[in-house]
Amino acid sequence: MKLGIMQPYLVPYPGYFELIHRCDEWIVFDTAQYIRHGWVNRNRILHPTEGWQYWGVPVNKHSRDTPIQEVRISSHTNWRERMLGQLAHYQNKAPFFTDVYRLVSEALQPSFESLARLDIHLLEHCCRYLGISFKYRVLSAMDIPLPHISQPGDWALEISSALGASEYLNPPGGQALFSPAAFESRGIKLTLQKPRPLIYPTPGYQFVPDLSILDAMMWCSPKVISQYLSEDSDSE
Repeated sequence: MKLGIMQPYLVPYPGYFELIHRCDEWIVFDTAQYIRHGWVNRNRILHPTEGWQYWGVPVNKHSRDTPIQEVRISSHTNWRERMLGQLAHYQNKAPFFTDVYRLVSEALQPSFESLARLDIHLLEHCCRYLGISFKYRVLSAMDIPLPHISQPGDWALEISSALGASEYLNPPGGQALFSPAAFESRGIKLTLQKPRPLIYPTPGYQFVPDLSILDAMMWCSPKVISQYLSEDSDSE
């Protein structure tokens, strides 16, 4: 069983979905500490005139060590309308605007209090739209025996071992956290999956790489993105 473990990011970049597509099972790592100015409550889309802009969900104030699972969405602003409004500039230029706008609008309808639950809900909608399997479990809801974990890289090792994974996949950015020898000693293959760039035309704008997959979905058909996700990629 190929396993992936990642924090629940807000409609992340295509490489995140490539990793989902290559895993048999996905663990939503919602017990990690929420990082302010990270990717759990925001991402990037094209700006209507130049470059990119943040596209995000406001959250309530919380202590610095609050885990992602406890972060709550703020109810004091019309954030849904604002986020949908930020997508409106794609309308007359992006060929798949109508489909993607409808998807996001429907996904934002439920009144979630939990930021993690909203992130997962959006991931589910995007995966369904792209035709890729998203078999996931949420770590905070799992009853699995884990030892005391003091090093960040040991979370993936211990969870993979407890679930009987044969292979653990992770982006190469986390390479310094992991001990290949430790994974090998448990009979688990450690694969660092290097995401490939997804490049596509954006008429009327300058292309910006690694934006939220919403941007790619605006310009590319589900079939094109699915082919990108399925192509061979570099791994270590």
